[in-house]
Amino acid sequence: MSAVVDSVQCCSELFGLNPEQREAVAHGRGEARAPALLLIAGAGSGKTTTLAARVARLVLDGADPQRIVLLSFSRRAAQDLQRRVGAALAQALGLPPAQPAPALAWAGTFHSVGARLLREYARHIGLASDFSVLDRGDSEDLLGLQRQALGFGERRQRFPLKSTCLAIHSRCINSGDALGEVLREHFPWCAAHASELRLLFQAYTAEKLRQHLLDFDDLLLWWSQMMSEPLLAPRIGSRFDHVLVDEYQDTNRLQAAIVRGLRPDGAGVTAVGDDAQAIYSFRAAEVRNILDFPAQYPNPARVLGLTRNYRSTQPILDAANALMTQAGEGYAKRLWTDRASRHLPRLVHVADEAAQADRVAGQVLALRERGLALRQQAVLFRASQHSAVLELELQRRRIPFVKFGGLRFIDTAHVKDVLALLRWSSNPRHRLAAFRVAQLVPGIGPAHTRRLLAELQSAAEPAQALREFRAPPAAREDWDELLRLWQRLHAQPAWPGPVELACAWYETQLPRLHDDAAARAADLRQLCRIAGSYADAQRFITELTLDPPELGSDLAGPALRDDDYLILSTMHSAKGQEWKAVYLLNAVDGCIPSDLACDNPRQLDEERRLLYVAMTRAREHLEVLVPQRFYVTQQAARGDVHLHALPSRFLDASVRALMHESTPSAQPEPPAPADHGPAAAPTLADRVAARWD
Repeated sequence: MSAVVDSVQCCSELFGLNPEQREAVAHGRGEARAPALLLIAGAGSGKTTTLAARVARLVLDGADPQRIVLLSFSRRAAQDLQRRVGAALAQALGLPPAQPAPALAWAGTFHSVGARLLREYARHIGLASDFSVLDRGDSEDLLGLQRQALGFGERRQRFPLKSTCLAIHSRCINSGDALGEVLREHFPWCAAHASELRLLFQAYTAEKLRQHLLDFDDLLLWWSQMMSEPLLAPRIGSRFDHVLVDEYQDTNRLQAAIVRGLRPDGAGVTAVGDDAQAIYSFRAAEVRNILDFPAQYPNPARVLGLTRNYRSTQPILDAANALMTQAGEGYAKRLWTDRASRHLPRLVHVADEAAQADRVAGQVLALRERGLALRQQAVLFRASQHSAVLELELQRRRIPFVKFGGLRFIDTAHVKDVLALLRWSSNPRHRLAAFRVAQLVPGIGPAHTRRLLAELQSAAEPAQALREFRAPPAAREDWDELLRLWQRLHAQPAWPGPVELACAWYETQLPRLHDDAAARAADLRQLCRIAGSYADAQRFITELTLDPPELGSDLAGPALRDDDYLILSTMHSAKGQEWKAVYLLNAVDGCIPSDLACDNPRQLDEERRLLYVAMTRAREHLEVLVPQRFYVTQQAARGDVHLHALPSRFLDASVRALMHESTPSAQPEPPAPADHGPAAAPTLADRVAARWD
């Protein structure tokens, strides 16, 4: 027993554990068959440190590192845990620098560990051991070939593209739901094709088997099926004494089944997560996995919590705690910290999205002048298109930024398509724009487009050549529609009419071109609103084109030339991150929560958790912005509505009481210069100062 106690004390000193963390690390010591442990780790509570310390304690107590499986959701997280455990063990055991610490052979993502086990047991489950793993692009291409072979792309009615088909297939596999249910719930525009999709997925599965291929979803599917085999599952499970899972709230049904299959009685299982941060249902993550975890084993799991926060000030935590008290279900917790502060989080009402952008840009620069670097500040938003107005304001003020959770607004494919259409209509000889737009027409591929470009180039009057171009029969009707639009745009209707016409046409193409049509349609409406702030088409297109991606500090481009940059991120992409100052945009109903979630209690709960995640990213400064006028996308044919927005229903009286609520006053106009008569002759001091004019 003394050795066990020493190991806990040793890890406590090495990792600097608080009492809650120490209790989690010590769970099961001295018990032959200790129950499973569910560790509810609040935001910023040091869960990674605690998990690493628990693994180190197990090894110090005699657990074989080769019989520990550690499952995470990213390779980086697994490597970080291994590094921390290794460093702690090396120090605790007094190993010389040249001697490596005991390694965790089975630490990795669900997919990587699953691939290793499937290769080992392939011959027992009818799988070729030399299988190759397809990435998402290869999976789409293979599915597309089967789609083409079955003739589904040649029907009179449009059929979902290969990317949409793969998304449907993936949702079915990871959620365990039937195809019909997935179509009704998540892809209603594809519901009429249920029988064809079933045939397509059967052909796709058969072709993968024939070619010895597995896609990402297959790695989980085959592993979970393997763990349901009565003779094979105990054999695999007996290889591991301890199963530890990070971010358990993000598991889907397949992953939860795998964990149960490895240790059916729960002994040796540690699940770490936070139900308040379960925000990935769109990836088929199932919050019920963590809510129902204690009762799924014969010997109910023990539930411990980490509530001390090492990230945020107490006023920020107070507001976040009040937000989560609204939740109808979950593990009760109250985050606390010893980081006291007199500064409450701010709830700022602004006139509209333009005023919101002006406010954020001004505050960002003000904090920068007070010594807070741009990289220590972040602007978070519910959906990628919500930052469009802010991005233009940042460009005007020359504030560099990096955007996570989607391409920059003006770099997205659908916005580039619309801009290309506008460029081509104003300049019929614009080959790049013509090449991009022509291929938007179904039935017109690169060969037909090259013929069109050749005819336009040789014609004295490109507009006439365009009218005389003979599209292939299958594309003629759609081509004629595009031609009529092109002619209307070429006639230059009153601004911003061209943008509205182009976006209206493109929106009808969205379901065929992209599987996330609703989100992209909102982008197009935002583009129309932005266009209204410009005087004409030329200025609109030119000013959106002049700043190349590197001036926006796009991380996907060349190395940054600026030594500092602001962070822009969707709330989903911000999970796991932290910044000293955080600004939350558009905290209004219809945005957070999303209008698509308001009628679904389960989705509404997730929207609340998403706001909680966003608020708890802030360390010292939190500002939540509420535009009083906001564009809300309507599902009806009348389009968007520009209305007086209501603050998010999540910001009720209990939350607002813990925030400083304000409405910025309008900035006064600068006084007109006084007229003092004829200017005096410049002095020497005037000439010196004028050198910098």
